Amino acid sequence: MLFASLKHRNYRLWAAADLVSVTGTWMQVLGVNWLVLSATGSATSVGLSLVLQALPTLAFGLWGGALADRLRARPVVVASQIAQGLLAVVLAVVAMAGATSVLPVYGVALAGGLVTALGNPALGRFGAEVVPPADLPNAMALGSVVNSAGRILGMSLAGVLIPVTGPGGLFVLNALSFLAVIAAIAAMRAGEMYELAQAPAGANGIREGLRYVLNTRWLLVVLALSLVLGSLGRNYQVTMAAMAAGPLGAGAGGYGLLSTVFAVGTVLGGVFAAGRPRLTMRLLLVTAFLSSVAQALSGLMPELWTFAALLLPIAAGAVVIDTTIGARVQLGSPDELRGRVISVLGLVSAASGALGGPLLGWLSDAMGPRLALQIGGVTTTAATLLGALALARITGARILRLRTA
Repeated sequence: MLFASLKHRNYRLWAAADLVSVTGTWMQVLGVNWLVLSATGSATSVGLSLVLQALPTLAFGLWGGALADRLRARPVVVASQIAQGLLAVVLAVVAMAGATSVLPVYGVALAGGLVTALGNPALGRFGAEVVPPADLPNAMALGSVVNSAGRILGMSLAGVLIPVTGPGGLFVLNALSFLAVIAAIAAMRAGEMYELAQAPAGANGIREGLRYVLNTRWLLVVLALSLVLGSLGRNYQVTMAAMAAGPLGAGAGGYGLLSTVFAVGTVLGGVFAAGRPRLTMRLLLVTAFLSSVAQALSGLMPELWTFAALLLPIAAGAVVIDTTIGARVQLGSPDELRGRVISVLGLVSAASGALGGPLLGWLSDAMGPRLALQIGGVTTTAATLLGALALARITGARILRLRTA
């Protein structure tokens, strides 16, 4: 069923709060990207802000996973929401003070990355506790729809508000949005939660989680594929800005339009994933292949509208890929290791941003954004084919018949 998860009251509260919070987050994303790009005129500088957000996850993400498996998820999630709200306030003060240096923005990005590293594994566990395990894939897919809707709303509101309030106003609204999450958590019924088993006190923490990942071959292949797809095929924040400001000559308005189109595509991808009875490995591989080919072709598009038209299925594919990987990784892992496995997936995602953001920014500055898109698309296509061969060998099945790990 497309809306199976919505029959659970706690999930309805979670989804509504998520919509508000994601809207604020994407308003802030657009504000930060445009603030940095306006101050420096460099796509590489935008990529650097992504690196700074990713570095703490690379350094402390596994600790966050071990923490999530040992502690109850609810208080950790509330603490992380308060911290992110305070950082948004700091950004607002910096922007409204008219600071010309991007160093304070980079500092907030680094601090926000630390909060994300320590809080996201608990956030993932908590999201799995508001629905029974059978409804988790549907909840994740609907979560993608909510995130995409929030992105559309956030980008659209940001485009309207930036000329009026400047980036500082966007940061204030994002700070307020975190209150919705805290209120939703407070309103949830404890008796209707599906709490996951916690790691015993004598568990080996990070070492045990890494041992599980390294000994699970299908998981290693999926994580490697996620790394390549995420680094060279998912950093459209950089390439969209570079295309809008460069070859397409569309400026800030064009960048906002492309961001909105991308968000619409993610909604379509989330609806498609939510309507699937199963999220299989075959679906992951086929979607990754088609999205990679489309990315390579997008670098050839001559006009804003043709680039935007191809961006739509690319964005839909990105959500299907991410949702399928998340569902397979979570459902394939023991409850007491869930936080640590989520943290490893978060580590891969952070590495993708740390590698792909500056790499695509450098390629866009040095060779042009068109060639950057083509190089990325060809590379991810090859990686998908290699991943399919590896999974086929592991499972002993034909590539086109791969269904689950």
